[in-house]
Amino acid sequence: MLSIAKVKKLPDTPGVYFFTRGREILYIGKATSLRDRARSYFSSATVERSRGGRIVQMLALVTGLRYKRTDSVLEALLLESELIKKHQPKYNAREKDDKSYWYVVITKEDWARVLMIRGQRLKAITYKLEAVFGPFPHGAELREALRLIRKIFPYRDQCQPLAGKPCFNAQIGLCPGVCLSADKAGLGHISPVVYHHQISHLKLLLSGRVKSLINMLTREMNTSARQSAFERSAELRDQIRALTHIQDIGLIKKSMSRVTLDMSNINFRIEAYDIAHLGGSNAVGVMVVVEAGELERSGYRKFKVSHGADDLANLREILERRLAHREWPKPNLIVVDGGPNQLATIKNILAKSKTSIPVVSVVKDERHQPKGLLGDQKMIAKYRNLILQLNHEAHRFAIAFHRRRRKKLTREYS
Repeated sequence: MLSIAKVKKLPDTPGVYFFTRGREILYIGKATSLRDRARSYFSSATVERSRGGRIVQMLALVTGLRYKRTDSVLEALLLESELIKKHQPKYNAREKDDKSYWYVVITKEDWARVLMIRGQRLKAITYKLEAVFGPFPHGAELREALRLIRKIFPYRDQCQPLAGKPCFNAQIGLCPGVCLSADKAGLGHISPVVYHHQISHLKLLLSGRVKSLINMLTREMNTSARQSAFERSAELRDQIRALTHIQDIGLIKKSMSRVTLDMSNINFRIEAYDIAHLGGSNAVGVMVVVEAGELERSGYRKFKVSHGADDLANLREILERRLAHREWPKPNLIVVDGGPNQLATIKNILAKSKTSIPVVSVVKDERHQPKGLLGDQKMIAKYRNLILQLNHEAHRFAIAFHRRRRKKLTREYS
């Protein structure tokens, strides 16, 4: 019988867990927090209500629990699918009257389509398939995952190749331009060869091989830089950064309740700040907002800053400009990316303006992954997960703004 003491030792990180009986894998699941998810199985009422009789039966047989950490909830979702497909655990099987699993298919065409379909439709497909990924147990989470992935690796789903005008997804950057005619190369047309190469990256990601994909993109980036293909090198660098800082908030919302976020006060507001630049050029800053546990996109703000690679000076400029807007709601907590210097910078500005707001900074490791939190310990204890989620969102928003600004300036000067 599995002990609660062992469960408490699990890390509070995303990952995939395995319930076992001896060497047999009985069940595979993914988690936003391995510790919290495993502990939930020890509440018999919760298990019966939310997971059904089959899981209760499975838990009576469990003798062991293993896990594998991942860097993001998205990676956990993709890895869960691959492992279910590989091991086919008995208790991952659905009831006969339940809906079937979801799959992602890539069609075998010059400009392959990437589609999400139910398993029961796989055998009825008349077009050729290059690859099939799945099963994915939860359709809502898969849709959110594809939304995140498509921002990093744009792909075709329904548009007509070479139609002559951009589809809606091409206009918002989610389709790479397969719908444009070849004579519109300057407007984003992509050749079948280049598109197929991008699809190969997508296939690695959907296989759950995120680290392998990052290594491949890094090699391609270095090669492009040596060949003076700097625009391509910058594009690859942005993809690597996006993979390293995948914005998980949408996925987390699908897999965790608002009770977990403990946001009982509907007026509680958190603001997070981040800076983005390329060697000091095109420097920008952003502010993102959560109110009552929900992203408040209408409160997001963008700042063009003037201090190049001096992140502390840029941070001071952003916060001073933000505090000048007294018509904006006052935050209950400020989150900043960085270490003691960034934390001290924010505190000094607040002190000078005679403003009392708790501050937390997110310290990163050499891979720019969170490794610790500094600042107000009460806020950290209460809102740790939300702080990390909002920090990821601020980084995503800053990189996206910086990328758009850089591309705009490149077009203006070309």
